[in-house]
Amino acid sequence: MKSWELLYKEYIDIFGGTKMKKKTIHVLFVVIFFLITIFSGCLENENDDDYLGTLVIAYEIKENSLEIDSNPQILSDYLTEKLNYDVSIFSVDSEGAMVEALRFGNADIAIMDAGSAWMGWQQYNLGVMAADLNIDGRTYYNANAWVRSDSNIAEAFLDENPYSDPFALLSGKTSCHTGWLNSVGMLLPMGFLIGHGYANVIGEADDVETIRNTIYGFFNSNSSIPEIGTPYYGHAGALRCLSEEAGDVAFIEENTVDIMCNNIVESDNEEWCLDIEDYVSLPVFGQSPSQSVVYNPSILDNSLSDEITNILVSMKNDPAASNILNNILNTIGFEATNTTSHLGSYSSLISNIPGISAYYNDRYAINSTLSSSIKEIIIAIENVEESANSIYDPQIISDYLQEILGVKVSLYNVENEGEIIESLATGNADIAIMNSSASWIAWKEFGLVAMAAKQELNQLTYNKPVAVIKESSIMASAYLDNKLDTNPYALLEGKISCHSEWMSLSGMLLPMGYLIENNYVKNIDNTDGIGSLNNTIFDFFNSNSSIPEIGSEYYGDFGALKCLSEDFGEIAFVEEGTLELHCDNENKEDNVDWCLDIDEYTLLEFNSEIPTSALIYNPENLDVQSRTAILNAFISLNYEMYVENYSFAGKTYTGCYDISIHVIDEDSEKKTCGSEILKNNFDSIGIVRVTSQEHLGYFSDLITNIPGISEYYLQHYQISKE
Repeated sequence: MKSWELLYKEYIDIFGGTKMKKKTIHVLFVVIFFLITIFSGCLENENDDDYLGTLVIAYEIKENSLEIDSNPQILSDYLTEKLNYDVSIFSVDSEGAMVEALRFGNADIAIMDAGSAWMGWQQYNLGVMAADLNIDGRTYYNANAWVRSDSNIAEAFLDENPYSDPFALLSGKTSCHTGWLNSVGMLLPMGFLIGHGYANVIGEADDVETIRNTIYGFFNSNSSIPEIGTPYYGHAGALRCLSEEAGDVAFIEENTVDIMCNNIVESDNEEWCLDIEDYVSLPVFGQSPSQSVVYNPSILDNSLSDEITNILVSMKNDPAASNILNNILNTIGFEATNTTSHLGSYSSLISNIPGISAYYNDRYAINSTLSSSIKEIIIAIENVEESANSIYDPQIISDYLQEILGVKVSLYNVENEGEIIESLATGNADIAIMNSSASWIAWKEFGLVAMAAKQELNQLTYNKPVAVIKESSIMASAYLDNKLDTNPYALLEGKISCHSEWMSLSGMLLPMGYLIENNYVKNIDNTDGIGSLNNTIFDFFNSNSSIPEIGSEYYGDFGALKCLSEDFGEIAFVEEGTLELHCDNENKEDNVDWCLDIDEYTLLEFNSEIPTSALIYNPENLDVQSRTAILNAFISLNYEMYVENYSFAGKTYTGCYDISIHVIDEDSEKKTCGSEILKNNFDSIGIVRVTSQEHLGYFSDLITNIPGISEYYLQHYQISKE
């Protein structure tokens, strides 16, 4: 038989004089090529006994496959010789068709990208026998987040403070992605952020478009998701986006900065590059696997798959295989591996992407989906028995979620919030609602995560501590004079302070955290951890300052305000609204008898917040599909309003009105309506999505200024990290 090169030449000579376009010639040649490939087995291999068996390679024919050096038949011939198997090419038009060919036994092996290999593994238990090598000799690309060195994100990464998390600080920043659904630039970083609970899925868990809303929700609406051909597209574009300060973080491969901006010849760097020391790379959060050699373990014999793997691995040392590696397989060689080793870490991240399985199924026209693995949701709750039949009834929450989610929802009874934290950490419970300090210790010490938070009547998800001073004081004068050189906070030093109680968030911890954070308190006594806090307070304020015990005259917010009003102290630390509650009633007789006239007080605000109670979960135990469904179910409480004698379309209704679909349920009990559940069980007007950083971040910044605070809460909640 004539060589392929000679056949192709004769073919061009025959048709070269015609008016047929070259592309048409190529198409005809491909048709003839595969016809000859099919029949060549009959012509040349009349004696099938010469071979041990047959092997079929699924191969996607692309335009460069028409080049002589890129002809896949060369690979087929090489493997035929090495294996002594009759190796043939099975032509497919997509990687989805490769998966189908392996699934149904129409092919034995195929080489495909990480996404396709992952989908084949997850859906049909296809396996990986080998992976191709990158130019650096590895079978993966590291995915990194790059930031500018002058950012607070870089500072958090470099400061060696265990409580400063650079990935949490990405919340609200402008992100630079390489393109829509690109692996390193979008799927892996978002899979990491969602999987570790930094970001919540906004939308439906089975729709890949949800990832766009999730990006804009976690980062901000100016984040860059570029299209092909735009300036910020690709790895270079994402780095340019960061360099030109269009964004705060770029998700790119680890070597992108070196390639673009760290060349020996400076003129080879891109004109938009910053100095190399102006970039900081955060720790690797994921790896994008190289192409996989995929097979069906249920069809291909183990000994044969091992033999194929050995031949593929040895090709890098075989001069006769160099053309195949360079021009057909576009790699420097292969490395033996297995499915878990090559795709495992990638799978753990990409499976967190909402709708990714459905996306690949639609892309490949495969009718199958992945579903949540959870069959029951367990809510940790304090003292269930004591709350039964009261207006606060957690069973109503359980029933509500069970109806919406379609899975069993159970209550897990515990004695305190310390046990709640332990139940989430150990997997005995899936979700729980906890107060701010418990949520914080759960987040920072146990890796638990906030997905939602309660709204107060003012629609905020926090309360504010305030300092009340007298209008006649020098602190008030400095606060109100609008002069930069008079600082009311500095004037607090040496004054007698009125605290509401020992370890109160509003009356002690956050005000002290703020003063320490802003360097007003400099001589911090940390010799005895939290036990030194009193000494720090007395040293900065005055040794006569009031830190009252339960039952004493100046205890609580009420007592701290009384302490100030009766001239015992010069500043009272209380929760916002305390002054209005006791001393600013429209009916003067409702004011407490020790109140001064309301205009004799001045509020000195501290830039601090006490977060409301949060819905907490363990990202290691609760899969993304389940947590997204749970979050959406809690959010749906906001859309139900109990109405009485409500006029609609000429009729009067009483029942639970779902404002999202404009339907009134007149049959269910009042207490099962969303607005009633919020009021009776959460003392709230609504539930909103949050991230841990968004909800607890600033609170954490202030409270960690208190020496020994973590140890105190661990002891207070009676929990151990061991």
